[in-house]
Parts: sequence; structure tokens; C-alpha cells
Amino acid sequence: MASAENKETASPMALMVAEVARTMRIQRGWTQEQLGHELGYSAAAVSAMETCAQPASDAMLVELERVLGNGTGVFETARRFMRMEKYPQQFQDYALLEQAALSLQLFATNVIHGLFQTEAYARALIGGSYPPLSEQRVEELVQLRMERTVLFDRDPLPMIEVVIDEAALHRVIGGEEIMREQLLHLVECARRRNVTLLVLPLDSGKYGEYAGDRGAMNLLETPAHEHLVYLEPQDESLLISDPAKVSAYAQRYAKIRSQALGPRESLDLIKRLAGVAV
Repeated sequence: MASAENKETASPMALMVAEVARTMRIQRGWTQEQLGHELGYSAAAVSAMETCAQPASDAMLVELERVLGNGTGVFETARRFMRMEKYPQQFQDYALLEQAALSLQLFATNVIHGLFQTEAYARALIGGSYPPLSEQRVEELVQLRMERTVLFDRDPLPMIEVVIDEAALHRVIGGEEIMREQLLHLVECARRRNVTLLVLPLDSGKYGEYAGDRGAMNLLETPAHEHLVYLEPQDESLLISDPAKVSAYAQRYAKIRSQALGPRESLDLIKRLAGVAV
């Protein structure tokens, strides 16, 4: 719903879209009603977009690109960045890097990594988080999380490896059926040729060595072959680019990986937990 409050809190990208769309409309000599007719929206909706009382939706940006874009891709680019702005503040920079990464090495501890979550699991997890979120915000975050999975089929295919602490496989989120569906989804993900899935077993510290005690981490390689580490403790974020620090995290990840079960053993464990015959 359009509101004066939206005008005050509009993001820089929403403001840019409003200004570019207004300028292009005026250059064509169109009224707001005429542009609305071309877009399939009311004049009031166009006015709300141009004043940021109701910033352009994802669907409206698609139509703006079709009607006003002239092949420039300006509104399609804005669409990508406006989606990123909907992420929690601490995640926005990493989200862009993740989508372009050549490779990802991930270690998940308490819960299944976001890239590998089912929609039902994500909804239960996000909806049950603290502080509590509105239903609208929960659904928005769930859909954003699901959209991240386009990474799996991107061209060129990124190489993705994830090590999941076994504790996350036993922690039931949202109920037994949702958890079983999540485990079966992991099995399907593991069958992708660009995905390696490993489980760090509960008894990995049995003989005095447990490399996963410092928590979750994401290591990624950018298209420029820069190696970065992303950490997100307690809703804060830390993006590390210092080569010496990245190297230390990479060595820790390698140790975690060495203590994990192999791909086939990991898959068999997940299947057993899901109640599937091995």
C-alpha cells in the first residue's frame, strides 16, 4: 500500500528507478496515464512509483524494461539490485558475491545452509526466529532465499561444496514431515554434478580433534579469482579479504573437510535419517 512513510524510507535504487522512469516518460511526451496504459497499471500506480510512495515492484520493473528500456537493460539491472535491497542489511553485499561466485565452500553447523533449504524448512526457520517478524516479511525472506538457488543452474556452473554438521540433520525444524522433506532434498542436491555434500559426524571430536568448533563459514572465489570468507555471527556480518586471514580460514575448512564423512557415506547417513533404505 502506498504511503508517505514509504517516501521517507525509499532505498537509493527505488529513488533511481523513479527518476529514470519519470525522465523517460517525459521524454516520450507521455502522461502518467499513458505510461500506465502501456505498462498495464493505473495512473495512480505510476504516480506512486514516481514519488516512491509505492516503489516499483518486481513485476512493474519487468514491464518498465519492456516499455521504456530500449534494450539498455537499465530496469532489469535495477530489478536485480532492488531484490538485493530486500535482504537483511548484513547479507546484502555477500548476496551479490554469492550469485557471481565461481566456487563456494560452505560449512553449516546449527541448521541446514540457506542454499540447500526447502521452502517449508526455510519458512519454519525464519518464521520461528527471534525477534519475531511479520508474516509479510517472513514470506518475503523465504522467497528471497528460494531465489538464491538459481545459482545451482547458472551458466557457467559454480562448483559448490558444503559440509553439514550432523547436529543440523538431527535438529527438527518445523515438524517431522518438513524435516524428512528437507533431508530428501539434500539427497537430490547431492546428485548434482557441481555439488559435493559432506557430513561432519557427531563423533568427529571423539579422539580429541574437532575443527568445527568456531562455527559456520562461507568461502568463495570471485570471477576475478579473489578468495573471500563470509561470517555471520548473531545477525552481524564479516566479509574477509585479507589474504593471510583467508588462508587461515581455508586451512581450517580443509581440516573440517578431512574430518567429515566421504560423499557416499554422507549420503547414506542422510538417507537413513530420512527413513530411506540404503
